[in-house]
Amino acid sequence: MKQILFAGVIGLFLTLIGTPLLIKLLARKGYGQYIRDDGPRTHGSKRGTPTMGGIAFIFATVAAYFLSKVFTGLGAAETPPPTFSGVLVLALMVGMGMVGFLDDYIKIVKRRSLGLRAKAKMAGQLIVGITFAVLSLQFADSRGQTPASTKLSFITDFGWTIGPVLFVVWALFMILAMSNGVNLTDGLDGLATGASVLVFGAYTFIGVWQFQESCANGEALTNPGACYEVRDPLDLAVVASALMGSCLGFLWWNTSPAKIFMGDTGSLALGGVLAGLAICSRTELLLALLGGLFVLITMSVVIQVGSFRLTGKRVFRMAPLQHHFELKGWSEVLVVVRFWIIQGICVIVGLGLFYAGWAADK
Repeated sequence: MKQILFAGVIGLFLTLIGTPLLIKLLARKGYGQYIRDDGPRTHGSKRGTPTMGGIAFIFATVAAYFLSKVFTGLGAAETPPPTFSGVLVLALMVGMGMVGFLDDYIKIVKRRSLGLRAKAKMAGQLIVGITFAVLSLQFADSRGQTPASTKLSFITDFGWTIGPVLFVVWALFMILAMSNGVNLTDGLDGLATGASVLVFGAYTFIGVWQFQESCANGEALTNPGACYEVRDPLDLAVVASALMGSCLGFLWWNTSPAKIFMGDTGSLALGGVLAGLAICSRTELLLALLGGLFVLITMSVVIQVGSFRLTGKRVFRMAPLQHHFELKGWSEVLVVVRFWIIQGICVIVGLGLFYAGWAADK
Protein backbone atom coordinates (compact mmCIF):
# COMPACT_ATOMS: atom_id res chain seq x y z
CA MET A 1 0.00 0.00 0.00
CA LYS A 2 2.94 2.34 0.60
CA GLN A 3 3.72 2.19 -3.11
CA ILE A 4 0.35 3.74 -3.92
CA LEU A 5 0.97 6.70 -1.61
CA PHE A 6 4.57 7.15 -2.77
CA ALA A 7 3.59 6.96 -6.45
CA GLY A 8 0.93 9.66 -6.08
CA VAL A 9 3.13 12.00 -4.05
CA ILE A 10 6.15 11.59 -6.34
CA GLY A 11 4.03 12.14 -9.46
CA LEU A 12 2.51 15.28 -7.93
CA PHE A 13 5.92 16.64 -6.90
CA LEU A 14 7.56 15.96 -10.27
CA THR A 15 4.89 17.74 -12.32
CA LEU A 16 4.63 20.65 -9.91
CA ILE A 17 8.34 21.42 -10.30
CA GLY A 18 8.90 19.96 -13.76
CA THR A 19 6.04 21.55 -15.69
CA PRO A 20 7.27 25.17 -15.30
CA LEU A 21 10.68 24.05 -16.55
CA LEU A 22 9.00 22.48 -19.56
CA ILE A 23 6.99 25.68 -20.11
CA LYS A 24 10.20 27.74 -20.26
CA LEU A 25 11.82 25.26 -22.66
CA LEU A 26 8.83 25.14 -25.01
CA ALA A 27 8.39 28.94 -24.92
CA ARG A 28 12.06 29.47 -25.74
CA LYS A 29 11.73 27.19 -28.77
CA GLY A 30 8.47 28.85 -29.82
CA TYR A 31 6.39 25.68 -29.58
CA GLY A 32 3.05 27.45 -29.12
CA GLN A 33 -0.51 26.24 -29.61
CA TYR A 34 -2.20 26.75 -32.99
CA ILE A 35 -5.76 28.08 -32.56
CA ARG A 36 -8.32 27.49 -35.31
CA ASP A 37 -10.11 30.57 -36.59
CA ASP A 38 -13.51 28.79 -36.57
CA GLY A 39 -13.42 28.22 -32.81
CA PRO A 40 -14.90 30.47 -30.10
CA ARG A 41 -13.52 34.01 -30.40
CA THR A 42 -12.44 34.04 -26.76
CA HIS A 43 -9.85 31.38 -27.58
CA GLY A 44 -7.81 33.78 -29.69
CA SER A 45 -5.85 34.85 -26.63
CA LYS A 46 -4.62 31.27 -26.17
CA ARG A 47 -2.62 31.36 -29.41
CA GLY A 48 1.06 30.79 -28.73
CA THR A 49 0.59 29.13 -25.32
CA PRO A 50 3.18 26.33 -24.99
CA THR A 51 1.77 22.92 -25.87
CA MET A 52 2.97 19.28 -25.77
CA GLY A 53 2.64 19.51 -21.98
CA GLY A 54 1.71 15.84 -21.89
CA ILE A 55 5.44 15.21 -21.84
CA ALA A 56 5.47 16.40 -18.21
CA PHE A 57 2.94 13.98 -16.78
CA ILE A 58 4.02 11.06 -18.97
CA PHE A 59 7.57 11.36 -17.68
CA ALA A 60 6.39 11.99 -14.11
CA THR A 61 4.08 8.97 -14.12
CA VAL A 62 6.74 6.55 -15.35
CA ALA A 63 9.30 7.96 -12.91
CA ALA A 64 6.83 7.89 -10.00
CA TYR A 65 5.94 4.25 -10.71
CA PHE A 66 9.53 3.00 -10.63
CA LEU A 67 10.72 5.35 -7.86
CA SER A 68 7.85 4.21 -5.63
CA LYS A 69 9.19 0.68 -5.88
CA VAL A 70 12.73 1.79 -5.07
CA PHE A 71 11.65 3.83 -2.03
CA THR A 72 9.35 1.16 -0.62
CA GLY A 73 12.12 -1.39 -1.09
CA LEU A 74 14.64 0.56 1.02
CA GLY A 75 15.42 -1.38 4.16
CA ALA A 76 13.36 -4.34 2.95
CA ALA A 77 14.65 -7.72 1.93
CA GLU A 78 14.05 -6.89 -1.73
CA THR A 79 12.58 -4.15 -3.90
CA PRO A 80 9.02 -4.90 -5.08
CA PRO A 81 9.40 -5.81 -8.76
CA PRO A 82 7.37 -4.18 -11.54
CA THR A 83 4.55 -6.35 -12.86
CA PHE A 84 3.73 -7.13 -16.45
CA SER A 85 0.30 -5.48 -16.10
CA GLY A 86 1.76 -2.25 -14.76
CA VAL A 87 4.54 -2.06 -17.34
CA LEU A 88 2.19 -2.85 -20.25
CA VAL A 89 -0.26 -0.10 -19.25
CA LEU A 90 2.60 2.39 -18.90
CA ALA A 91 4.01 1.30 -22.27
CA LEU A 92 0.61 1.87 -23.85
CA MET A 93 0.56 5.39 -22.41
CA VAL A 94 4.07 6.15 -23.67
CA GLY A 95 3.36 4.67 -27.11
CA MET A 96 0.18 6.67 -27.62
CA GLY A 97 1.96 9.73 -26.27
CA MET A 98 4.68 9.32 -28.90
CA VAL A 99 2.06 9.25 -31.66
CA GLY A 100 0.54 12.42 -30.21
CA PHE A 101 3.98 14.03 -29.91
CA LEU A 102 4.67 13.47 -33.61
CA ASP A 103 1.29 15.03 -34.41
CA ASP A 104 2.01 18.06 -32.20
CA TYR A 105 5.54 18.42 -33.50
CA ILE A 106 4.44 18.52 -37.12
CA LYS A 107 1.70 21.04 -36.34
CA ILE A 108 4.03 23.40 -34.50
CA VAL A 109 7.48 22.96 -35.99
CA LYS A 110 6.54 22.05 -39.55
CA ARG A 111 3.69 24.62 -39.54
CA ARG A 112 1.19 22.07 -40.89
CA SER A 113 -2.09 22.76 -39.09
CA LEU A 114 -3.46 19.22 -39.39
CA GLY A 115 -0.32 17.57 -38.03
CA LEU A 116 0.21 13.94 -39.00
CA ARG A 117 -1.63 12.70 -42.06
CA ALA A 118 -4.77 10.80 -41.02
CA LYS A 119 -3.41 7.49 -42.32
CA ALA A 120 -0.06 7.93 -40.59
CA LYS A 121 -1.71 8.86 -37.30
CA MET A 122 -4.06 5.89 -37.49
CA ALA A 123 -1.19 3.57 -38.40
CA GLY A 124 0.74 4.71 -35.32
CA GLN A 125 -2.26 4.15 -33.06
CA LEU A 126 -2.92 0.74 -34.58
CA ILE A 127 0.68 -0.39 -34.09
CA VAL A 128 0.70 0.68 -30.45
CA GLY A 129 -2.79 -0.70 -29.76
CA ILE A 130 -2.22 -4.08 -31.43
CA THR A 131 1.11 -4.52 -29.67
CA PHE A 132 -0.52 -3.85 -26.29
CA ALA A 133 -3.49 -6.13 -27.00
CA VAL A 134 -1.33 -9.06 -28.13
CA LEU A 135 1.17 -8.76 -25.27
CA SER A 136 -1.61 -8.39 -22.68
CA LEU A 137 -2.68 -11.96 -23.43
CA GLN A 138 0.81 -13.25 -22.66
CA PHE A 139 2.81 -13.50 -19.41
CA ALA A 140 0.53 -15.78 -17.40
CA ASP A 141 1.26 -15.96 -13.68
CA SER A 142 1.34 -19.08 -11.48
CA ARG A 143 -2.48 -19.19 -11.52
CA GLY A 144 -2.62 -18.90 -15.30
CA GLN A 145 -3.88 -15.29 -15.22
CA THR A 146 -2.69 -12.95 -17.99
CA PRO A 147 -2.87 -9.13 -17.74
CA ALA A 148 -6.00 -9.14 -19.94
CA SER A 149 -8.80 -11.59 -20.58
CA THR A 150 -10.52 -12.65 -23.79
CA LYS A 151 -13.87 -12.33 -21.98
CA LEU A 152 -15.85 -9.12 -21.98
CA SER A 153 -16.11 -7.43 -18.60
CA PHE A 154 -18.22 -4.92 -16.69
CA ILE A 155 -17.24 -5.03 -13.02
CA THR A 156 -15.61 -8.40 -13.65
CA ASP A 157 -15.43 -10.90 -16.52
CA PHE A 158 -18.71 -12.26 -17.81
CA GLY A 159 -20.03 -14.37 -20.68
CA TRP A 160 -18.18 -16.51 -23.14
CA THR A 161 -14.69 -15.87 -24.41
CA ILE A 162 -14.55 -13.82 -27.61
CA GLY A 163 -11.19 -15.29 -28.66
CA PRO A 164 -7.86 -13.54 -29.19
CA VAL A 165 -8.65 -12.03 -32.60
CA LEU A 166 -11.89 -10.37 -31.54
CA PHE A 167 -10.23 -9.33 -28.30
CA VAL A 168 -7.56 -7.42 -30.24
CA VAL A 169 -10.31 -5.69 -32.25
CA TRP A 170 -12.21 -4.86 -29.04
CA ALA A 171 -9.09 -3.56 -27.30
CA LEU A 172 -8.26 -1.39 -30.32
CA PHE A 173 -11.77 0.04 -30.31
CA MET A 174 -11.47 0.94 -26.63
CA ILE A 175 -8.05 2.53 -27.05
CA LEU A 176 -9.05 4.57 -30.09
CA ALA A 177 -12.41 5.59 -28.60
CA MET A 178 -10.95 6.79 -25.30
CA SER A 179 -8.01 8.54 -26.99
CA ASN A 180 -10.36 10.45 -29.26
CA GLY A 181 -12.70 11.12 -26.33
CA VAL A 182 -9.99 12.72 -24.21
CA ASN A 183 -8.67 14.57 -27.27
CA LEU A 184 -12.11 16.09 -27.94
CA THR A 185 -12.52 17.00 -24.26
CA ASP A 186 -9.17 18.80 -24.23
CA GLY A 187 -10.64 22.06 -25.54
CA LEU A 188 -10.84 24.19 -22.38
CA ASP A 189 -8.21 24.96 -19.76
CA GLY A 190 -7.97 22.10 -17.28
CA LEU A 191 -11.12 20.29 -18.45
CA ALA A 192 -9.59 17.00 -19.64
CA THR A 193 -6.88 17.03 -16.96
CA GLY A 194 -9.30 17.49 -14.06
CA ALA A 195 -11.73 14.91 -15.42
CA SER A 196 -8.87 12.41 -15.81
CA VAL A 197 -7.77 12.96 -12.19
CA LEU A 198 -11.23 11.83 -11.04
CA VAL A 199 -11.14 8.65 -13.14
CA PHE A 200 -7.61 7.77 -12.02
CA GLY A 201 -8.76 8.21 -8.44
CA ALA A 202 -11.53 5.70 -9.14
CA TYR A 203 -9.07 3.19 -10.60
CA THR A 204 -6.80 3.59 -7.59
CA PHE A 205 -9.73 2.56 -5.38
CA ILE A 206 -10.72 -0.28 -7.72
CA GLY A 207 -7.19 -1.69 -7.75
CA VAL A 208 -6.96 -1.67 -3.95
CA TRP A 209 -10.40 -3.27 -3.59
CA GLN A 210 -9.62 -5.97 -6.15
CA PHE A 211 -6.37 -6.76 -4.35
CA GLN A 212 -8.17 -7.16 -1.02
CA GLU A 213 -10.83 -9.36 -2.62
CA SER A 214 -8.53 -11.21 -5.03
CA CYS A 215 -9.20 -14.85 -5.86
CA ALA A 216 -5.53 -15.42 -5.02
CA ASN A 217 -6.37 -14.92 -1.34
CA GLY A 218 -7.06 -18.10 0.59
CA GLU A 219 -10.26 -16.83 2.20
CA ALA A 220 -11.75 -16.03 -1.22
CA LEU A 221 -11.76 -19.74 -2.09
CA THR A 222 -14.80 -20.25 0.16
CA ASN A 223 -16.83 -17.97 -2.11
CA PRO A 224 -15.08 -17.74 -5.52
CA GLY A 225 -17.99 -15.81 -7.05
CA ALA A 226 -17.23 -12.81 -4.85
CA CYS A 227 -13.54 -12.46 -5.75
CA TYR A 228 -11.68 -10.85 -8.65
CA GLU A 229 -9.55 -12.69 -11.19
CA VAL A 230 -7.19 -9.81 -11.94
CA ARG A 231 -3.49 -10.54 -12.43
CA ASP A 232 -1.88 -7.52 -10.72
CA PRO A 233 -4.60 -5.32 -9.15
CA LEU A 234 -2.37 -3.61 -6.57
CA ASP A 235 0.21 -2.63 -9.17
CA LEU A 236 -2.53 -1.21 -11.38
CA ALA A 237 -3.53 0.91 -8.36
CA VAL A 238 0.09 2.13 -8.17
CA VAL A 239 -0.05 3.15 -11.85
CA ALA A 240 -3.42 4.89 -11.36
CA SER A 241 -2.13 6.72 -8.28
CA ALA A 242 0.97 7.88 -10.15
CA LEU A 243 -1.26 9.16 -12.95
CA MET A 244 -3.60 10.89 -10.51
CA GLY A 245 -0.74 12.67 -8.76
CA SER A 246 1.01 13.61 -12.01
CA CYS A 247 -2.16 15.00 -13.60
CA LEU A 248 -3.04 16.89 -10.41
CA GLY A 249 0.36 18.58 -10.44
CA PHE A 250 0.00 19.36 -14.14
CA LEU A 251 -3.47 20.81 -13.47
CA TRP A 252 -1.83 23.48 -11.28
CA TRP A 253 -0.32 24.94 -14.46
CA ASN A 254 -3.03 23.85 -16.89
CA THR A 255 -6.00 25.39 -15.10
CA SER A 256 -7.45 28.69 -16.39
CA PRO A 257 -5.64 30.71 -17.55
CA ALA A 258 -3.49 27.83 -18.73
CA LYS A 259 0.26 28.30 -18.84
CA ILE A 260 0.60 25.14 -20.91
CA PHE A 261 -1.60 22.74 -22.88
CA MET A 262 -1.24 18.95 -22.89
CA GLY A 263 -1.63 18.74 -26.67
CA ASP A 264 -2.22 15.47 -28.52
CA THR A 265 0.87 14.21 -26.70
CA GLY A 266 -1.12 14.24 -23.47
CA SER A 267 -4.65 13.52 -24.67
CA LEU A 268 -3.76 10.41 -26.67
CA ALA A 269 -1.62 9.16 -23.79
CA LEU A 270 -4.39 9.67 -21.22
CA GLY A 271 -7.01 8.04 -23.41
CA GLY A 272 -4.76 5.07 -24.06
CA VAL A 273 -3.86 4.54 -20.41
CA LEU A 274 -7.52 4.77 -19.35
CA ALA A 275 -8.38 2.00 -21.80
CA GLY A 276 -5.37 0.00 -20.59
CA LEU A 277 -6.43 0.27 -16.95
CA ALA A 278 -9.96 -0.83 -17.83
CA ILE A 279 -8.77 -3.81 -19.86
CA CYS A 280 -6.27 -5.05 -17.28
CA SER A 281 -8.62 -4.50 -14.31
CA ARG A 282 -11.46 -6.30 -16.14
CA THR A 283 -13.76 -3.26 -16.01
CA GLU A 284 -14.01 -2.58 -19.73
CA LEU A 285 -17.69 -1.62 -20.01
CA LEU A 286 -17.61 0.18 -16.65
CA LEU A 287 -15.13 2.63 -18.20
CA ALA A 288 -17.96 4.06 -20.30
CA LEU A 289 -19.55 5.22 -17.05
CA LEU A 290 -16.41 6.11 -15.08
CA GLY A 291 -15.28 8.19 -18.06
CA GLY A 292 -18.82 9.39 -18.76
CA LEU A 293 -17.81 12.97 -19.60
CA PHE A 294 -15.49 11.77 -22.36
CA VAL A 295 -18.30 9.61 -23.77
CA LEU A 296 -20.80 12.48 -23.58
CA ILE A 297 -18.51 14.88 -25.41
CA THR A 298 -17.66 12.29 -28.06
CA MET A 299 -21.35 11.58 -28.64
CA SER A 300 -22.02 15.31 -29.07
CA VAL A 301 -19.63 15.31 -32.03
CA VAL A 302 -21.19 12.16 -33.49
CA ILE A 303 -24.70 13.66 -33.15
CA GLN A 304 -23.60 16.99 -34.65
CA VAL A 305 -21.91 15.41 -37.66
CA GLY A 306 -24.69 12.87 -38.20
CA SER A 307 -27.43 15.49 -37.98
CA PHE A 308 -25.69 17.86 -40.39
CA ARG A 309 -25.06 15.12 -42.97
CA LEU A 310 -28.61 13.77 -42.78
CA THR A 311 -30.64 16.96 -42.41
CA GLY A 312 -28.24 19.82 -43.07
CA LYS A 313 -29.01 21.17 -39.58
CA ARG A 314 -26.86 21.35 -36.46
CA VAL A 315 -28.10 20.21 -33.06
CA PHE A 316 -25.54 22.25 -31.12
CA ARG A 317 -24.19 25.71 -31.77
CA MET A 318 -20.76 24.12 -31.94
CA ALA A 319 -19.27 20.73 -31.18
CA PRO A 320 -17.68 19.38 -29.03
CA LEU A 321 -20.30 20.05 -26.37
CA GLN A 322 -18.19 22.37 -24.17
CA HIS A 323 -18.01 24.93 -26.98
CA HIS A 324 -21.81 24.89 -27.35
CA PHE A 325 -22.15 26.21 -23.81
CA GLU A 326 -19.39 28.76 -24.38
CA LEU A 327 -21.34 30.16 -27.32
CA LYS A 328 -24.45 30.28 -25.10
CA GLY A 329 -22.59 32.75 -22.88
CA TRP A 330 -21.12 30.51 -20.18
CA SER A 331 -17.64 31.52 -19.10
CA GLU A 332 -14.84 29.03 -19.68
CA VAL A 333 -14.34 28.45 -15.95
CA LEU A 334 -18.08 27.89 -15.44
CA VAL A 335 -18.16 25.25 -18.18
CA VAL A 336 -15.09 23.49 -16.80
CA VAL A 337 -16.32 23.35 -13.18
CA ARG A 338 -19.81 22.16 -14.15
CA PHE A 339 -18.37 19.50 -16.46
CA TRP A 340 -16.07 18.37 -13.63
CA ILE A 341 -19.19 17.97 -11.50
CA ILE A 342 -20.77 15.83 -14.22
CA GLN A 343 -17.61 13.72 -14.35
CA GLY A 344 -17.63 13.41 -10.56
CA ILE A 345 -21.21 12.14 -10.62
CA CYS A 346 -20.25 9.57 -13.28
CA VAL A 347 -17.38 8.34 -11.09
CA ILE A 348 -19.59 8.10 -8.00
CA VAL A 349 -22.28 6.15 -9.87
CA GLY A 350 -19.65 3.90 -11.48
CA LEU A 351 -17.99 3.09 -8.16
CA GLY A 352 -21.42 2.53 -6.64
CA LEU A 353 -22.21 -0.07 -9.29
CA PHE A 354 -18.79 -1.63 -8.82
CA TYR A 355 -19.42 -2.04 -5.09
CA ALA A 356 -23.02 -3.17 -5.61
CA GLY A 357 -21.83 -5.92 -7.93
CA TRP A 358 -19.41 -7.19 -5.30
CA ALA A 359 -22.00 -6.94 -2.50
CA ALA A 360 -24.57 -8.86 -4.57
CA ASP A 361 -22.15 -11.75 -5.09
CA LYS A 362 -21.03 -11.64 -1.46
